[in-house]
Amino acid sequence: MMKLLSPADWTQRANAHQTLVSPMTNAFLLRRALKQKHPVYDFLFTYYSFSPAKLKQWVPSFEESLMIEEERELPEFSNYWFELNHNILRLNPQRLQGQALTLVTFIEQLCKAILERTPRFGCFGLHEWAMVYRMSPEELRHADYSLRLPPDELARFVKSQNLCCTHYDAYRFFTPQAKPLNIFKPALQNRIQNEQAGCLHANMDIYKWATKLWPWIGSDFIAKAFLLALEGRELDMRASPYDLQNEGYAPISIETESGRKEYQQLQQQYAQKTLGLRQELAAFCGRLQSWQNFSG
Repeated sequence: MMKLLSPADWTQRANAHQTLVSPMTNAFLLRRALKQKHPVYDFLFTYYSFSPAKLKQWVPSFEESLMIEEERELPEFSNYWFELNHNILRLNPQRLQGQALTLVTFIEQLCKAILERTPRFGCFGLHEWAMVYRMSPEELRHADYSLRLPPDELARFVKSQNLCCTHYDAYRFFTPQAKPLNIFKPALQNRIQNEQAGCLHANMDIYKWATKLWPWIGSDFIAKAFLLALEGRELDMRASPYDLQNEGYAPISIETESGRKEYQQLQQQYAQKTLGLRQELAAFCGRLQSWQNFSG
């Protein structure tokens, strides 16, 4: 059932959303203007191709309509995505067609497959190490930061471990020398068969899939997914081979047994945090398809 929001209700939610995400988006925009980089946070705006402007803008979900005051102008709600009828604004179901609808189906299938699959917690965050394995200092993605181990010692550690990355978008950044060491060969076409809920990046990607459902999913869900992705990214880089202590990130030393246990515990806690959000995303996709079929 469509929920009707009064002007006071949706204005309050829009302001709360701005307050929540603006510090991160504004900081990124300032760094970009100054040609500065952040080894942790920039990832959320570069790898995930969702613009800061869209992240800052609040929009309702397809299950909500807005009561509009007659004199109010609405530059934030484009005529392409929204339709106004007798002072009631809602998303236009005619815009959910073709590839967009196919993507909704795919995201639902992916979420359900991950929810049904037994999670794995034995990777120890080694994907970041595999991305620098046998790489020269000049080739490093974060060349402004030193590695915590000398290159030869780092290479010996990586080779001593069982690389078992199941995430295509992480695996594709492995160095050519590291790829043959991985047990799995994740590819774009077998993502549904490989991804699992223990994977840090698969859980961070809830944000990615949510942004691909903009505007239908609404900004409230996207903000929740963004903050969880931020938490995952911090864990990701703390376990990486980069020394980021000067940036305020205490390392999780996965090159030690105690560090691997610490990472595994935090990985399990993070997977538990994201579980409800993935369930919510899967259920949303089902409702969105039903709404489109009924409205269309």
